[in-house]
Amino acid sequence: MSANSAVVIRSLIRDVPDFPKPGVVFKDITPLLAHPAGLSTVTAAFAARLRAHAPEAIVAVESRGFLFGAPLAAALGLPLIIVRKPGKLPRATESISFALEYGTDSLHLHADAIRPGGRYAIIDDVLATGGTAEAVAALITRLGGTVAAQAFLIELGFLGGRSRLGAVPVESLEIYA
Repeated sequence: MSANSAVVIRSLIRDVPDFPKPGVVFKDITPLLAHPAGLSTVTAAFAARLRAHAPEAIVAVESRGFLFGAPLAAALGLPLIIVRKPGKLPRATESISFALEYGTDSLHLHADAIRPGGRYAIIDDVLATGGTAEAVAALITRLGGTVAAQAFLIELGFLGGRSRLGAVPVESLEIYA
C-alpha cells in the first residue's frame, strides 16, 4: 500500500469519543464506506497484500467483514465464504464457540464450505482482542483448511489481538498503537 493510500484510508476513518461507553474511542468506518474512491483504495490494498499469500478463497466474518470480503473476492477472482452468527445459514453448518469479554458467542459456516487442504484468507473490519479471528481460524483448521493470512482494515494494536493469531500472517491496513 502506498503512503498516499494509507493517508486516504486513515482520513476516512472517524474517531467517535465515548462510544459505546465513556473512555472508548470508536473507529467509525461509515465515512470510508460512503466514499467510492476510498473503498476502492481499500479493496486494492487488501488485494495487493493477500495476493502474495495465494489464498484459494476469501472467508468474510459477519457482518462488517462482508463489506470488504465481497469486493475483495471479486477483485481477486476468488470464491467468498461467509461466517455468520447462529441461525443465519440455510444448510448444515459447523460451528465454534468462543469467549468474549462478558460471556460467549458462536460462529457458523456451511459444513461443505472448506475444502481439506485449501488455503483461505480471513477478512474482517477490526482486529481487537483477537477472539473472533482466532475462532474463525480454528474452525477452518478443524475442517481441514489452512489459514493463509488474516486481513483487517483496522488493528487496535494496544489490545494485543495479533498475539492470539500465532504464525498466521496478519495484514492490517491501519494500525492504531
